[in-house]
Parts: sequence; C-alpha cells; structure tokens
Amino acid sequence: MTEEPKDTCDVIGSQKTNPSRDKDLAPYIKIKVLFFARARDLTGSTEICLEMPDGSTARDCMCKLLIEFPNLREIYNSMVLALNEEYAPESTLLKDKDELAIIPPISGG
Repeated sequence: MTEEPKDTCDVIGSQKTNPSRDKDLAPYIKIKVLFFARARDLTGSTEICLEMPDGSTARDCMCKLLIEFPNLREIYNSMVLALNEEYAPESTLLKDKDELAIIPPISGG
C-alpha cells in the first residue's frame, strides 16, 4: 500500500490520484485544517488540506483526522473546534473552503 504525501500541497483523502473516480459520485469539498499547540506537536503539521464528501460534519472530519493522525486521540476528549474562527460543535456541517481549527486545552495563569 502506498502512502500519500502529507505536505500542505497535497490533499489528504483526495481522490485526485484515482483516475477512475466517477463523476456521478457525491461532490467533494476541501477543508483547511489548522493545528495549534499540542495538536501541532502530535501531527507534525501546522495546517493541512482535507477533502471530504459534501454534507460532512466536523465530526466526520475528526474521524478522518484520527485515522490519519492517531496521536490526536491523546487530546481528543479535551480539545475544542473552531470553524471559520468561531467555536463550533462536531455536529456542524462543513462547506467548501471552510477552515477548521483544532484547539487543544490551554493552561496557564
């Protein structure tokens, strides 16, 4: 099994390498995912592009991210999501070109 490159120029989950992709399949949307603090440490990335089926939720996106970056499970239960710079629940529907931020717990004083 070959692994797709994980730099920000390539879309994780992209079907672009599959020439047999049928035009009748559900349309896909591209989401920019930002990783902050511990999330950045766990993924080794500050941001990625993620391709998701139209109608996906933030939860669907998180499921895909947890498969791609299993170390994110360490903070999954304590992190929050922000969609286009607004806190959002995992049930929020995503749209093409949305920006989803993964924000781990912050401590300090």
